Amino acid sequence: MTETRLPAHPHAMTPEAALEALASRPGGLDAAEAARRHAEHGANRLPEPPKRSPILRFLSHFHNVLIYVLIASALVTAALQHWVDTGIILAVVVVNAVIGYIQEGRAEQAMDAIRGMLAPRSSVLRDGRRISLDAAELVPGDVVLIEAGDRVPADLRLIEARGLSAEEAILTGESVPVDKGTAPAAEDAALGDRSSMLFSGTLVAAGAGRGVVAATGAETQIGRISGMLGRVETLTTPLVAQMDRFARWLTVFILIGAASLLVYGYFVGHLPFGELFMAVVGLSVAAIPEGLPAVLTITLAVGVQAMARRNAIVRRLPAIETLGSVSVICSDKTGTLTRNEMMAATLAAAEDVYSVGGDGYAPEGAVRWRDADAHPDAHAVLAEFARAAGLCNDATLHAHESGWRVEGDPMEGALMALAGKITGEGGDPLRQWTRTDVIPFDSAHRYMATLHHDHEGRACIHVKGAPEAVLALCADQRAAHGGSEPLDAERWHQRVEELAAEGQRVIAVAARSVPQEHTVLNTSDVEGRLTLIGLIGLIDPPRAEAIEAVADCHAAGIRVKMITGDHAATARAIAGRIGLRNRDRVLTGADLEAMDDAALAEAAVQTDIFARTSPAHKLRLVTALQARGLTVAMTGDGVNDAPALKRADAGVAMGLKGSAAAKEAAELVLADDNFASIAAAVREGRTVYDNIKKVISWTLPTNGGEAMTIVLALALGMALPITPVQILWTNMITAVTLGIALAFEPTEARTMRRPPRPRDEPLLTGALIWHIMLVSTLFLAGIYGIFVYALDKGYSLALAQTMALNTLVVLKIFHLFFIRNIHGTSLTWAAVRGTRIVWICIAAVTVAQFAITYVPPLQALFGTEGVPLLDGVLIIAIGAVFFGLIETEKQMRLAVRATDRPATGAG
Repeated sequence: MTETRLPAHPHAMTPEAALEALASRPGGLDAAEAARRHAEHGANRLPEPPKRSPILRFLSHFHNVLIYVLIASALVTAALQHWVDTGIILAVVVVNAVIGYIQEGRAEQAMDAIRGMLAPRSSVLRDGRRISLDAAELVPGDVVLIEAGDRVPADLRLIEARGLSAEEAILTGESVPVDKGTAPAAEDAALGDRSSMLFSGTLVAAGAGRGVVAATGAETQIGRISGMLGRVETLTTPLVAQMDRFARWLTVFILIGAASLLVYGYFVGHLPFGELFMAVVGLSVAAIPEGLPAVLTITLAVGVQAMARRNAIVRRLPAIETLGSVSVICSDKTGTLTRNEMMAATLAAAEDVYSVGGDGYAPEGAVRWRDADAHPDAHAVLAEFARAAGLCNDATLHAHESGWRVEGDPMEGALMALAGKITGEGGDPLRQWTRTDVIPFDSAHRYMATLHHDHEGRACIHVKGAPEAVLALCADQRAAHGGSEPLDAERWHQRVEELAAEGQRVIAVAARSVPQEHTVLNTSDVEGRLTLIGLIGLIDPPRAEAIEAVADCHAAGIRVKMITGDHAATARAIAGRIGLRNRDRVLTGADLEAMDDAALAEAAVQTDIFARTSPAHKLRLVTALQARGLTVAMTGDGVNDAPALKRADAGVAMGLKGSAAAKEAAELVLADDNFASIAAAVREGRTVYDNIKKVISWTLPTNGGEAMTIVLALALGMALPITPVQILWTNMITAVTLGIALAFEPTEARTMRRPPRPRDEPLLTGALIWHIMLVSTLFLAGIYGIFVYALDKGYSLALAQTMALNTLVVLKIFHLFFIRNIHGTSLTWAAVRGTRIVWICIAAVTVAQFAITYVPPLQALFGTEGVPLLDGVLIIAIGAVFFGLIETEKQMRLAVRATDRPATGAG
């Protein structure tokens, strides 16, 4: 086939001419032609934004206050001809840059992987059938179906539009949505005036339609200015930024203190400048937490990847911190708390009630009446149910090896399966009917209407929707033996209540015959002119994992609230199955509208089930709960949910059924639309926060202990227990390896048994400051104790310093085991066993420490001597005593907290 040429001015063509120019047709391309065009035009992706070169990325890691201090120190030591010190300082500088470069690469890989998981999908007609595929697979000539909330995946020439408008601010600066239609525009029309086009990257604000792809990838309008979409979020959060600022100011404070010590030691203590200068360098390196921001960043990257594995994709990184303090989760019901596999279970006609069998979306199963199979020949109303269910429908069914799947709305898939069961025509029933026009479903009027014709001269309008909405459109009802009879609205409302009380989702279906020449459908054609066929009750069983997740949330002190558009009785029935609290009280959208803000704030806290709600009600509920000081996670999937998702502390969009507008407004996207994934995300959020706190709680006290050792020695005019070169060594090895080990810590056992932490809780709490002081003091006592012990035994200064250095490393390792369980006991076999990463890091540190202690060339380099066996055992014993002291202090604190908990009502 010849090369596909893109039309220069598709906006100026008629829909038919655009299809012809793109060698396409209303039913879309066939699979073979689509594959050929994909090979010809490539993937529908914007050009990758330019990335920094590896050399610039590497050099950027030298742009750090501490690195400048070390480089200056290297120059001074070189001038003093301390070549060993110079070499070690430069080695530390290079190793720090290499590690930072590797960490940054891993963080970027984490974000790249998540951007791949968020790749948009599009509904496309291929071989005349509707399918869903990755937007990158689109090719010129594809026919794309679009609706409100969708992000336009390519430049489309509209061939059908119903109430369509689009937000094009990113291209034209137009602040209000632009109306769209199929009429050609002038060839020289400005971009904002091309009303027959939808442009890639813009957002559909309202309506529905379909268009033929006129340009993909770099050929689109946005592709020509793709730099504006090339932003990549930096892997950071307010917490990490706060700690980065803290580390910088702490660095300035330490450098001022170090300079003061240098002046004091030289002019008052009359110490040799060379030794004094190296001591001050050692103090700076020991005290400054130079690796803290980098380790926090890698902790964040690990957490982001862990959430992605649990199907919770983080779009905005501050959400990780927020999740740790979530106290209320407001969740959709359908597909989130339930399986989202709707199945028609009951048909209620004027006189008779039918039960429907089958499994999932398979269009196979018996319709039964009074314990016997019912056939449409004997029950004419069944054929009417089938036509309404199958024709007033946008979904399609596909047979797969694993079973039948629905493309489109799950409820519509269940109705299509019902039509197949009644007619016996499988997944594509009623093929003889052709749709002529449609009124799409809208949350404002809560029904959908279609107009169909067949080749026998018949034309019929079918309507489905919320029972209240459809009943209001009906003038009469289908009689038991054919014909029509007056509408008994009160009886139908009672029937709705009965079905809903059984946990069924109820919709009403109605119909009206019209003349064959009737080809346009208006709202006036259905208002008060329909005949009610009956009610269809659908069931959507709860997810087993959601039941468990709700119980976990309750144990974690998190309230779960269900917000659904379903009937109140249906909501109550499902709430009972999944274990929600306060099941006796249900508030409807009408109840919410009758309340002022103060009353709603009170009711929102006390109530866990909200039914018959609109997206606008969600926004009020979020605001009301936040007014009571609660941290709210809110789920949503529609374009109208975007305000509530933005307002929530943690907006959670549905990845499968969610619109692009909802996903962009949210901080998290659920890849599987499963409530259990929200609970898992909260668990991971708490774990990330815990691990960040562990990194800080490990780093600051150990740095403080090293710094206090040097300060005390300088103040007393004593020899340093650990030489500056040795401090450089231990910080390079332990800070990098042991600190990063904490980034991979798994969730602690009782993480989901703790109440949510307050949002405004500072990271440097009184408890953490106390821990820093305690551990720093114990480090000082341990290091000085072994140093004085060694000198007292007559050991050389080098051996005494070697023993002090090894004591420092042992204390850091024991402190690591302590800090791994900050909320529980560290004296368990699981705590001792640790993780593979922990033992790899400890093994690396141990091997390195043995090497500089016992390998002669390294002894000469670092000024060390071999430690006798018994003294080595003593050093380990000091570490064990240190561990025992801090663990005992922690258990005392936990015991006091457990005693206070019932009084404070935590959880």
